[in-house]
Amino acid sequence: MKNFKTVLFVLLLAVLAPATAQTKKVAVVTFYADKRVGMSDLGLEGLADITSLQDNPNFNLQPLLDEYHTRFFGTYAKEFPFELLPEATVTENESYKNFKAQFPTDGSNESRFTTFAGYKAINSNWGKENEKEMIRIFSEADGVLFVYINFDFVKGFGIGGTSTVKIKAYTNIVLYNKKGEKVFTINENAQSKKTGVMVGGVPVIKPEKVLPMCQSALDELMKDLDKRLPKIISKTAKKL
Repeated sequence: MKNFKTVLFVLLLAVLAPATAQTKKVAVVTFYADKRVGMSDLGLEGLADITSLQDNPNFNLQPLLDEYHTRFFGTYAKEFPFELLPEATVTENESYKNFKAQFPTDGSNESRFTTFAGYKAINSNWGKENEKEMIRIFSEADGVLFVYINFDFVKGFGIGGTSTVKIKAYTNIVLYNKKGEKVFTINENAQSKKTGVMVGGVPVIKPEKVLPMCQSALDELMKDLDKRLPKIISKTAKKL
């Protein structure tokens, strides 16, 4: 009987060990919102007023970002075929706190971005070193995940001399493995139900007008992700 129990225990370990070994760990290394609202759909990307919102303290995207953070970690994270390292493991890491990210070459700096508490605004598209350093700093993880949202003005409809605009919200969720290989990029977007107006072909760029559209667009985006994200990430388990 004793030998039987011993054999059974060994077999149980043999069954459970592979499952344990397959658990992957990923570090979320950024969580931010871009305060520069794009205007390329309107053909106004070079407009001087494009930076007026990002420089306006009343254009506060923090509540929207906090809401998205809650949904991401409370709901979406459960759908991934890997575990996320505790956020404190990332945000309290001294090398992470001292890291100076490469920013876009258009002269932007950290003031352009709203971050969730403790995170830095980092994007692998701004420079390869951003991605490499995150992998190096969090070498204990099997991968690093970049999460961010941004907004664009998009054309609405026009009647006579009056035209409208809407806001489109985007989320980017980008995963790299330890080798620096991109595992996946999730880029989803949704358009606001709320609309604004254009005067002389230019949208009214006031925080009290734009923020409700941003909130509306983000609400629609999260509804879309609730439905689509499980299907989008279902094929990623073997890629990490």
